[in-house]
Amino acid sequence: MTAAASEEQRGAGSEEERPAQPPGPTGSGGRRRDPDSGLTRAYLFAQRSARALVRGVHTNWRRSLHLRVISTTLVLSLVVMIGLGYVLISQVRSGLLDAKIATAVNDHRAGLNYALAEIQENETGDRDRLMYNVASELAGRSGDTGLYGVVILPSVDDELGWVGEESPDKQLDTSVPERLIDQVRDSLGDQQYHTYTRIRNEAEGTEEPALVVGSELTHAYELYYVFPLQHEQEILDLVQRTVVLVAALLVILLGLIAYVVTRQVVSPVRSAAQSAERLAAGDLSERMTVQGEDDLARLAVSFNDMAGTLQEKIQELEELSKLQRQFVSDVSHELRTPLTTIKMAGDLLFDDRDELEPAMRRSVELLQSQVERFEELLADLLEISRHDAGAATLGTEPSDVRDAVMKAVGDAEQIAEKRGIKVVMRLPADPCVAEYDPRRINRILRNLVVNAIEHSEGRDVVVTAAGDRDAVAVAVRDYGVGLKEGEEHLCFDRFWRADPARVRTTGGTGLGLSIAKEDAALHGGWLQAWGMPGQGSQFRLSLPRHAGTELRGSPLPLVPPEFSLGRAYPREGGEDNP
Repeated sequence: MTAAASEEQRGAGSEEERPAQPPGPTGSGGRRRDPDSGLTRAYLFAQRSARALVRGVHTNWRRSLHLRVISTTLVLSLVVMIGLGYVLISQVRSGLLDAKIATAVNDHRAGLNYALAEIQENETGDRDRLMYNVASELAGRSGDTGLYGVVILPSVDDELGWVGEESPDKQLDTSVPERLIDQVRDSLGDQQYHTYTRIRNEAEGTEEPALVVGSELTHAYELYYVFPLQHEQEILDLVQRTVVLVAALLVILLGLIAYVVTRQVVSPVRSAAQSAERLAAGDLSERMTVQGEDDLARLAVSFNDMAGTLQEKIQELEELSKLQRQFVSDVSHELRTPLTTIKMAGDLLFDDRDELEPAMRRSVELLQSQVERFEELLADLLEISRHDAGAATLGTEPSDVRDAVMKAVGDAEQIAEKRGIKVVMRLPADPCVAEYDPRRINRILRNLVVNAIEHSEGRDVVVTAAGDRDAVAVAVRDYGVGLKEGEEHLCFDRFWRADPARVRTTGGTGLGLSIAKEDAALHGGWLQAWGMPGQGSQFRLSLPRHAGTELRGSPLPLVPPEFSLGRAYPREGGEDNP
């Protein structure tokens, strides 16, 4: 059954009397169409389109200086044209009406004098005939002035008046406004009054503007002249059309001028912005084209000078960086030979330390510990130089990250026992297999665990591992001094110390976290830090399960749960994405 038939049935009976309607075939699958659904979809589509249009205009307005200048010029020009047009039209209207009023008053005064003379000469004649002849005579004189007609009204309301007119189609007898009649009857003497009205043209079915001038003729009669304003209205309409046309042309012309002038300014600025973007992207050879000798040309010259100076400085810094890396690499390699000799001699003395005097034995132990620290420093310098030179390589293989965690904790177990710290491992029951370089990941995790023990202030350290379909992660949490705001990024800088005055008991080169960050990036992973003063810190290592894939999220939160307040950790973007 169609929707129209259903509506007829609803109007025919009550809800109880209406028979059940079987589903009609109007919809797909036997379902009935909802007539409002199409309107709803159209409304939503129109609403989305309007919002998209508003967003597009707002975006273009914010981004385009050209658009803002042209739009502002057009709006201001339009406002100025409207103001000037209003003033011009007002002046023209005032001038036309003032001239018409002056002419009308003079004509009315002349007619008033003529009518008074005629009445005085024929005081004993037929008064009705006299008034008709006077009105007709005055109307006959109005050909040159454009007067529609003359109306003579008696001062008694229930008596008829006399109309003299050239065109009988115009209802002059009903065109005199009541307010003017009241003014004339309330006046003393022959004082003239005027007002505006409209005359009904029965032949054309239209109304025309007119000016009515009236005054007292005698104590018993009033004389009114009705003047047409059609000619003045036509002149005013012509002026209005001319003003509107000229204003539109001027606005368009000003818009074109603004477009051309703005383009001459905006185009070089856009070119400068594009050149600056390419320069910022690393294209140090980018230069602007210099045309002329004006301010924009000086801007281009200054930009090119700046780009040239910047290119020279960057090249100098690159050369200095290369020399520095080469120096570090050469020194590290050159120091390995004498260090090996010193270490061999130190090992011999360390093995026989029990046979030495206590003072000598202490010196040998200090020598051994410092030689080992020196060896670690050289190893770190060599590793960081490989990363700087881009020579670091990966030997990936499928491995369980839980094994790497247990090995790192086992390597740091002796340091933890000396400080009386317990390292708690929270590992999942299922394997967390990923493709990574075991040597580098073991080094990262050992460094994180040792740093956590060093900064835990005697409290336990918690190591957590987890995995999902795309990634694996390890988080190392301590409850020590923590990190101040901004230090979660500084801690990965080379040779950075959170507190240089703090006594160190486990040694360290200051390069461990820097190397760990480089190793994580080499795997396509993340190494991130979180900390709060007095609340400890947490370092999180996140790796993709498959080498070469992009890491989009981490199975573990960066902020510990007790500080996250139930906040969700996004898989894409947000705080999980560095």
